[in-house]
Amino acid sequence: MKHFPVFLAVEGRRIVVSGGGEAALAKVRLLLKTEARITVVAAAPIAEVSALAAQGRLTLIARALEPGDAMCATLFYAANDDDAEDARVTALAQADGALTNWVDNLGQSQFITPAIVDRDPVTVAIGTEGAAPVLARSIKADLEARLPRALGTLARVGKSFRGAVEVLPMGRKRRAFWSEYYDRVGPETFDRAGEAGLHKGLEDLLAQHIYRDAEAGRVTFVGAGPGDPELLTIKARRALHEADVVIHDRLVTPEILELARREALIINAGKEGFGPSMKQSDIDALIVEHALRGAHVVRLKSGDPTVFGRLDEEIDAVTQAGVNFSIVPGITSASAAVASIGQSLTKRDRNASVRFVTGHDMKGYAEHDWRALAAPGQVAAIYMGRKASRFVQGRLMMHGAAPDTPVTVVENASRADQRVLESRLSTLPDDISSADMNGPALILFGLAPRAALAASPELTKEIAL
Repeated sequence: MKHFPVFLAVEGRRIVVSGGGEAALAKVRLLLKTEARITVVAAAPIAEVSALAAQGRLTLIARALEPGDAMCATLFYAANDDDAEDARVTALAQADGALTNWVDNLGQSQFITPAIVDRDPVTVAIGTEGAAPVLARSIKADLEARLPRALGTLARVGKSFRGAVEVLPMGRKRRAFWSEYYDRVGPETFDRAGEAGLHKGLEDLLAQHIYRDAEAGRVTFVGAGPGDPELLTIKARRALHEADVVIHDRLVTPEILELARREALIINAGKEGFGPSMKQSDIDALIVEHALRGAHVVRLKSGDPTVFGRLDEEIDAVTQAGVNFSIVPGITSASAAVASIGQSLTKRDRNASVRFVTGHDMKGYAEHDWRALAAPGQVAAIYMGRKASRFVQGRLMMHGAAPDTPVTVVENASRADQRVLESRLSTLPDDISSADMNGPALILFGLAPRAALAASPELTKEIAL
């Protein structure tokens, strides 16, 4: 991040714009949304700028900028559409102590102006550090359509009521009040009674919360999906936004953890097959401890929590402690991996079922019905199979699996660093070792990437058999 986003207090403070043409007018129109004192310095201002000065909305100095004109200015814009003049006035403004922006010159600007969604006093600023202004405008248009026009009114009335809400204790109880106001009571009251009804709605809601018992802690088991934040469900995003404590496993990506509420306590409870890890009993105790303190705990698991996530053990722990829980499913890694190779897990005339198996369990290498898995035409998604690949290969071939059975390994499925390894059962462990795979990998037994199928009619025939 080269530009740190801040909201600068400009009420009653001076902002100076050098230039009187279209570029300057565009900046002035934006600045007039603030409560700053706007000064425009221009030798030949266009009619619109002169009209704003005549209306008393800004101060116009009808000449070129001179030393001292930007004195005591909080911000300064060089908008003359002339590089030489903009360089001159920028140097003068910096000498006067102002922060300067040279319009359309990122390298010479000390600050930049973001695209803004205005729901005063709610303001959303969007910046791309000058890399993609068209993208910023596209995001702005999307947010403009999504955010209700009444949002600013709700925030303004809510702000006037903040002192009354101090009767509620800081933390979860006060946060619950404001969440209910902005998510439900405020919009419903505004639709029914307009702005005039909002204050009464706040008073009634506050009375309810004063006498409402403190909420008991609860646990939400949330599937974080395979890693791509865009594959999170809406319900999962909401849970992260509301959580007081997030306890996550090691495969949850930083991009997903960024979606948690800033004030939330984030705890890494990572477990790693065949490696150092937090004991399951300690994780269970951690979840229960925070929930009994009244926290909303999100137990965040990669993929889907119901697939090889030891969910039952954690549910047993919270149930025994008398803590309420809910489950938010996620996209499991097998679904993301098979999608990445353009295949489906089941196919008519090939396989009517698919097996989800694990390469190891709590006691080491996992045992399965290897004979059934080795039968022709079978498809299996093997989780945690990278380190167990030689064991899996041996068991399958021992029970009759063809050495040339296609196998695909997908590392970091759905993520930016995803890799796909096309292999055969006979060479699987060596291919994995040669590829130097270190990330979470899922083995798709009996499937090859669609591109490989298209290139090899013989392989297509083998898989069909």
